[in-house]
Amino acid sequence: MHSSLIRRCAPAVCLSALLLLSCAVPALLGQGGEPLYFAIRGAKVVPVSGPPMENATVVVSRGIITAVGKDVAIPPEAWVIEGKGLTVYPGLIDSFTDVGIPAAAPTGGEGGPRRPQETSRGPQDRPGSTPWRTAADEVSLSDKRIETWRSAGFTTVVSAPKGGFFPGQAAVLDLGGERAGDLVVKSPVAIPVSLQLSGGFGGGFPDSLMGALAYVHQVWLDTDWSVKAQAAYEKNPRGIERPRYDRTEAALADALEDHALVLIPANNSVQLRRAVELVDRWQVHGVLYGGQIRARKSEMA
Repeated sequence: MHSSLIRRCAPAVCLSALLLLSCAVPALLGQGGEPLYFAIRGAKVVPVSGPPMENATVVVSRGIITAVGKDVAIPPEAWVIEGKGLTVYPGLIDSFTDVGIPAAAPTGGEGGPRRPQETSRGPQDRPGSTPWRTAADEVSLSDKRIETWRSAGFTTVVSAPKGGFFPGQAAVLDLGGERAGDLVVKSPVAIPVSLQLSGGFGGGFPDSLMGALAYVHQVWLDTDWSVKAQAAYEKNPRGIERPRYDRTEAALADALEDHALVLIPANNSVQLRRAVELVDRWQVHGVLYGGQIRARKSEMA
């Protein structure tokens, strides 16, 4: 099963051997020096729907595909790319990854000292929870996987930090731009949840699947209570103790207010049924991810 988070992102154009072409750039340029208008002429075009078109033209105006066909008009100011012998197709979308977010420094492992886990202090002291991290803030052009993904035809990703039960918030990223901010399309779009035990059994609380489920469930209950308590306090603070601040709850509440989806892992029939029940129990807009093991329809009945 593959999650289908992205429905509104317009397909980007991916063209093989584009960098090998040299053309004169017109005077009208964008902020990053790219042409505002360009056309790929005479290429084989594979559209999202419909049969491939031979000797077709794609016109792009200010970053938007405005025309595709054999007899489309090319703006006189457009940068024309001769596409004979080349193929133009919609960019692929990786719907859940951490591409664009450089890996954190290792915390130790075999043959090396293990650093103690970072411990937060105060009411936000929760293990394995960093939902305030965002892919939009941490994206970096230094991640060499960006070029690898682009070379494979991927132009857009839904990327999120990794690590812990609430690793951070996902964002839609385009894999092209002059600066890191150019890559960010929308943020936040999802809150990934992981039930994987980072330390294994005996590695600290929670150290079992049951404990992880109970812990994550409690975080959602606390977030719901925090939202209601804060609303009651703001409505009439007289005689009411001010709700204490919890960084995890605040980050999750803000993301949910922005209509972010909650991503829940499920790889077999048991996990699929459990994930569906968790969506109802947590009262969130959930999307299941994973699905490496295909479940038979009869098992889900």
